[in-house]
Amino acid sequence: MRRGSSFSDNPLLRVSRPVSACSRCRAAKVKCDGKLPACTACEKAGRETECSAANDQFARGKERSYVAALELRIEKLDRRLAYAKSRKASLSLHEADTGPPPEPNVRKDSLAAIREAMHRQEARKRENSDVNHLVSDFGYMSVNATTRDFDVSNMTFARLVLAASVNVALPDPTTAKLPPKDTALSIVQFYMDNIYPLYPAFRRNHITSLLDELYKDPPQHLRSSESWAFWLVLAIGSAAQSRSTDDQHYRNGVEFIARALPHADRALMPGYVSQLQALLLLTQYSMLDPAHFDSWHLIGFTCRAVIDLGFHQDPPQGQPPDDLEMRRRTFYCIYALDRAISMVHARAFSFIDDAISVALPAPLRAPPSPGGRAQAPDASVHLFKLRRLQSVWYQTLFQCDSSDQLPDATSFTWKMCHDMRQWSEALPNGLAVDLREMLDLELRYSYVYCIAPSSRAPHMTAYGRKLIFEHAIAYMDRIHAISSSDTSKTFYTYHDALRVYFMGSQFVAVLRDAADVLISGSSVPVPLSLPGQVPAPPLPERFDRSSNGDDLDRSLETLEKVSLTLQKYGQRWEYALQLKGSFEIMSAEVLDGLKARRESRESVPSQAEQSQTQHQLPSSQGIPSFTQHAPLPQNLSQQPLQDMRWAESYNGGLPDLR
Repeated sequence: MRRGSSFSDNPLLRVSRPVSACSRCRAAKVKCDGKLPACTACEKAGRETECSAANDQFARGKERSYVAALELRIEKLDRRLAYAKSRKASLSLHEADTGPPPEPNVRKDSLAAIREAMHRQEARKRENSDVNHLVSDFGYMSVNATTRDFDVSNMTFARLVLAASVNVALPDPTTAKLPPKDTALSIVQFYMDNIYPLYPAFRRNHITSLLDELYKDPPQHLRSSESWAFWLVLAIGSAAQSRSTDDQHYRNGVEFIARALPHADRALMPGYVSQLQALLLLTQYSMLDPAHFDSWHLIGFTCRAVIDLGFHQDPPQGQPPDDLEMRRRTFYCIYALDRAISMVHARAFSFIDDAISVALPAPLRAPPSPGGRAQAPDASVHLFKLRRLQSVWYQTLFQCDSSDQLPDATSFTWKMCHDMRQWSEALPNGLAVDLREMLDLELRYSYVYCIAPSSRAPHMTAYGRKLIFEHAIAYMDRIHAISSSDTSKTFYTYHDALRVYFMGSQFVAVLRDAADVLISGSSVPVPLSLPGQVPAPPLPERFDRSSNGDDLDRSLETLEKVSLTLQKYGQRWEYALQLKGSFEIMSAEVLDGLKARRESRESVPSQAEQSQTQHQLPSSQGIPSFTQHAPLPQNLSQQPLQDMRWAESYNGGLPDLR
């Protein structure tokens, strides 16, 4: 008998297999032959899918699936061995002088191969486990999350982004020529002076170097990402100077963004830092042109690209300092925009703070100025710090489980206001006036947003209403003056119209709840704080000191300024007119009540004089009380305090802008 048919070549696996009857045969008390993947009895009964022997009675590693895997592996090895033998036999026919080699111990070799395969499989499992554990610290990313190797033959990432974020198709470019160099230089300088200090997502000399390359004779060829950056900066700089959809600045902005779109496929190609910068620039433009682009979708794509590249985690040690700072600045520019856009739309952040671990970048040093003048401090780092403070209370108040109310919401609110006030007091004195003014508006907006009722902090104190009342008035005084002036060059966008609407709606809410207290001029006691807790924030100083009107006049002026500011913004963004119409409907009842009070107040002197002449009563008896002559409408003065949760009231009052 040949050795090839010995027991070592054909082991009796079914005899030695440590498997008992399947579950169905055991329950029916019939004999089970233990075949795989289903025994003969289960096959005859048509229950192949139910044939299983894995249960709690057998030790781990003794289930039938494990045995089946071993058998399958052995069968594959047997086939490979048979193929190798047949190939060797065919070769031996051509080697007459060579005798047959000694036959190896096939069983020993096959068992060794099985053990080696099992070791390799265990090594792969350990490696995958280690990688998954490491990636779990990166915001629960998938190992295969990177998109660099995606097929770009049919649907590109750029086409997906534009399909989701374009509201109205852009017109085709009117020319293929470059704008005059002086015009391009002026727009780039505007961007670098007013927008770049807040969002320094690329190196300072990057755009100017591209401009020099394009205007050389002959012009140099730029990569798609570079052409995209050049045209987007021109589009943003032009649109930021626009005051109406009919002016030349806006038309230039639309022209420049149309010139950039042919470069979108390569500029937005996933897996590269240039993709983040390209998406960031497109998001900035969308904030200035909501008629054509949706900033909410764009910042969502941008944040997903950040996660894809791992920019939400600081890299290991060893990266060059300049590259590390540039990486951090790029991340925080996107972080700041995500927080701002999510808050004005009352939506969740793209990623929570617990998923990121990125240190703040070092302050950006401005280039030396001619004449040795002192350079203005870096404003971007201070904006990043404010966005981190806003992120803390926004996630706590609006993104946590609404059924889990804060145990001491008032103390939490005062603590957040205290932190933001400390941030404001730490701002350097050398900041540009326009930038400081913009940051001050952000602070007042944050105060009102944080103090306003939310699902986790539904109750508000009388002092909290007074704070909202004063901060809303101060905010509207400044933003109305800024919107009416053509000299302000700071990066104001359509989102400022949303902020005006929000501040106006909160102002109306506190007047509806407590108009008698707020416009009477009476002082509201400051709530006491427990030992070790932060005290309540102080009331803000009045901005318009030239006005001698009382709180009733200030309230009427503020309501008027909300409408006027939205009307002014409506010249730039048509959606602002819809906000204006919604606000006027919302505030009509409160406005009528305040006007009735003022008319009653103005009629008091003549009535008092007439009463004194006819009845000769003392003036103190002839002037009736303020509330008796000018009561609020029945449904306004006696209306119970409403649960003015911000997101609900805001979304309820905000018109559909689609």
